[in-house]
Amino acid sequence: MVVSVSQDGTVRLWDSATGAARATLMGHSHGVNTVAFSPDSKSIVSASNDRMVRYWDSVTGAQRGTLKGHLASVWGIAFSPDGRPLASASDDNTVRLWYANTGTSHGTLEGHKGPVYDVAFSPDGGLVAPASGDCTVRLWDSVTGASYGSLNGHSTLVLTVTFSPDGKLIASASGDKTVRLWDSMTGVQRGTLEGHSASVFVMAFLPDGKFIASISGDKTVRLWDSTAVALNATSECHFDSVYAVVFSPDGKLVASISKDGTVYIWGSATGAVRGKLVGHLDSVNAVAFSPDGKLVASASSDNTARLWYSTAGALRCTLKGHTSLLCAVAFSPDGKLVATASQDRTVRLWDSMTGALLYTLKGHLGIVWAIAFSPDGKLVASVSGDKTVRLWNSAMGVARGALEGHLNEVIAVTFSSDGKLIASASRDKTVKLWDSASGTSVQTIVADAAIKTLSFSKEGPYLETNRGILNIDFLSDFIPLLRKLYVEGHWVAQDTENILWLPPDYRETCAAVHNNILVLGHASGYVTFLEFDNS
Repeated sequence: MVVSVSQDGTVRLWDSATGAARATLMGHSHGVNTVAFSPDSKSIVSASNDRMVRYWDSVTGAQRGTLKGHLASVWGIAFSPDGRPLASASDDNTVRLWYANTGTSHGTLEGHKGPVYDVAFSPDGGLVAPASGDCTVRLWDSVTGASYGSLNGHSTLVLTVTFSPDGKLIASASGDKTVRLWDSMTGVQRGTLEGHSASVFVMAFLPDGKFIASISGDKTVRLWDSTAVALNATSECHFDSVYAVVFSPDGKLVASISKDGTVYIWGSATGAVRGKLVGHLDSVNAVAFSPDGKLVASASSDNTARLWYSTAGALRCTLKGHTSLLCAVAFSPDGKLVATASQDRTVRLWDSMTGALLYTLKGHLGIVWAIAFSPDGKLVASVSGDKTVRLWNSAMGVARGALEGHLNEVIAVTFSSDGKLIASASRDKTVKLWDSASGTSVQTIVADAAIKTLSFSKEGPYLETNRGILNIDFLSDFIPLLRKLYVEGHWVAQDTENILWLPPDYRETCAAVHNNILVLGHASGYVTFLEFDNS
C-alpha cells in the first residue's frame, strides 16, 4: 500500500501493485503536510495546517481519532518503534507526545525558539529528536520529557532528522545545504556532508546503516558513506594550499604544511589543533617527525629548515646553508641526524641536537626531490631531476654510487625494512627496485600514474603508495591491498572498490593514512580527518 497527502486536505491510499486508488481519507480542513504508518501498518496518522493530527484505520480508511493541542500547523510526525508513543512537531515551536492507542496527551516538549519541522525516535524509543527552524536539533527523554541538550552547528533552519538503524548516529539536514552527523550518546558532531547546492529536505539511512541518501532542492539525490566521518570540527586552518600531511611514528599526531609558511600539529584521534608553528618566511614544502615523535622538522622555500618541539610548538633551531629552496627533510633512524634536500642540487646532513652542518653532499645535476635513510642509518638515498638515485655514506658524507635507469625525474625513494632493497618512483610512471649493496636494478613496476609517495609495507611484499598498493613479487602488477585506504581521482578507495566520493570542497592536494584514519589536505587551507569503520 502507498499513502499520499495533498494540500487539498486529503489523504489517499493506493494499491502498490496495481496503482489503483483504494480510499480517500477526508477530514482535514487545510492542507496535509505529512503522514506516517504505525509500525504494525494497521494505522495511519496525518498532520495538517489545520493544527490537527488525525488517526486512521489503514484497512478501512475510517477515522479513529483526532489529536488536538497544537496552536499552529503540524509538520512532522513519528511513531516510536513499539507504536505506542507518537510525536508531532509544529510551527508552535513544540513537540507533543501522545498515547497512540488512546489519543491522549503524554506531554509537551518545549524549548525550541523556532518552528519544529520534523521529529524522530531513536531505534530503542528512548530518545526524541526534533529538527527546528532555530538551527538546532534537541534531544529529549521520551518517557520523562527530560532535555539532554541541543545539537548546534547548522547555520540555518534544520528541516529533517533521523537516527541510524543502530541508534549510534543522528543525521540532520538543513537549509544550509549540508547533512550533519552527530554521536547520539555524546552529542558531538561526527561529520559534515557537503556537496548539495540547495537546501536538503529529505534523507534516510539505508537499512545497513552504512549509507545515507539525501534529496535536495538542487534536483539531485546524493549517497554518502556514513562510516567515514570527519573528526575535526575546528575552524582553524592554513591560509593557503596544504602541501603535505604526515603522521607521527605512533600515529597520535599529524603535521600539515602549507604555502602560507606555517606548520600545524593536530591530534589524529580528535582532529583538534595541538599547535601552530610559525617562523618560516615562505612556503613550507616538506615535514618529518623524529623517530620518537618529539621533534618536527620543516623544510621551506626560504632556504632553511627548522626543528621544532612537537608538543610545545617551540623552535629548537634553524638550519641555514642551502642557497635555494628546500624540497625534502628526513631524520636518521636514531634521530641524531637530519638530512635536507634542495633545489640547489645538494643534500646536507645536520646534527639534530645542535643544528650544526656536518656534510654537504654534491653530485646531482638537478633538483633533489626526496631523501631517505637506510634502517641502520649508514646510507642516505637521494633522488633528483637528473633521473638518478644516489647513495651516500652518512657517517663520512661520501658518495657510494649512482643508480641509473629511470627515463624521467625521480621524485620518491624509500628503503625496505632490512635495508636490502631501495624503491624509487619517477615521473616516467615506473617504480624501480634496486639492490642496495650492488646498485643493480632487480625489478621495474609500471603504475597507471606517477607515484608521489611510497614505502615498504609491513603486511607483505608490497609497496604502499599514494596510488594504492604495488605488488613487488611480479612485474607490472598493480594490486591494491585488501582494506588499505587511498585516494584515487575524486574517490576514497579501499581494495579495488571506490567507497567515498569526495565533493569539490573535499578534493585533496595531499593525503596520509594511519590505520583507519585518512587525513586530507586541501587547496583551501583546511585539513580534513576521516575515520572509517573497519567492522
